[in-house]
Amino acid sequence: MKMGKRGAVASLLILAMAVPAAVIAQQPAAPAATKEKSVLTSEREKIGYAIGVDVASSFEPIASEVDVAALRRAVENAFAGGQPLLSQEEAQKTDQALRMAMMARSGQQVPGVAPGSQPPSVDREKVGLMLGSYAVGPSLAPIKDEIDLDATFQAIATLFAKGTPLMDRQQAQATLQAFSTAKQAAAAGKNREEGNAFLARNKTQPGVVTTASGLQYQVLRAGSGERPVASSRVRVNYEGKLLDGTVFDSSYQRGQPADFGLDQVIKGWTEGVSLMPVGSKYRFWVPSELAYGSNGTPGGPIGPDATLTFDVELLGVLQ
Repeated sequence: MKMGKRGAVASLLILAMAVPAAVIAQQPAAPAATKEKSVLTSEREKIGYAIGVDVASSFEPIASEVDVAALRRAVENAFAGGQPLLSQEEAQKTDQALRMAMMARSGQQVPGVAPGSQPPSVDREKVGLMLGSYAVGPSLAPIKDEIDLDATFQAIATLFAKGTPLMDRQQAQATLQAFSTAKQAAAAGKNREEGNAFLARNKTQPGVVTTASGLQYQVLRAGSGERPVASSRVRVNYEGKLLDGTVFDSSYQRGQPADFGLDQVIKGWTEGVSLMPVGSKYRFWVPSELAYGSNGTPGGPIGPDATLTFDVELLGVLQ
């Protein structure tokens, strides 16, 4: 992985299915049985409703093909950590049938279906189970304790039925953005605290060197070759971990070394690898300000202000 600067913050929801934008749902879906709210009072209700507006907006073109009760069952099952309520094989078949139905509805010729013939019918329950098991449920599971699911499905049912929601799309997006920002800030504070505490302990360990920038390193194997400079292109084997030991990137796992310029990577790598003779292996502990900073990486797994660990072998200086 090229360890360059991080791009824009990823969207809160990642939904797995795309449908033709020109297709408009023709029939409302049956709403799930939930207690209707006339006012959103708690933060959990507001966040849950905003998510429901977002989900309904994403799936609006196929609203008539979604059994909302089945969608909710699958989401609740995902929240409980259960296996998908629809097998991958059935999900693929359902997805194919749904796409064929939407093509026919929009006037397109469906491959394998004679002109004028109707494509296979779509099982609305399976569509709901598919979306809940493979898109909505997994996307929302990490924040399940922070949302009111009744509010989520009230929003979905209302918008699918072309009703008037308690929150419009602009308000929903503003609510989700504020929620995402707050989550980011909380995660950053936790990571900063844990990283600073770790680095304070680690610098007292035998063999650990701390540079003026705050980078820490330890020589795991000495080398005797040339040293690169900040503008060099190098070949390395490496493994990157979070402080909890989670491996987020590894050339060893990919089975081949990586080549890149030291002026194209995070600051901790530019400084650290420049200290290494060819043939050596170092362990680096990189503070967040020398790594991915307050943004982390798009969609994870590196959170905001995270301190990172890298084991690096310098195999050669290419130029």
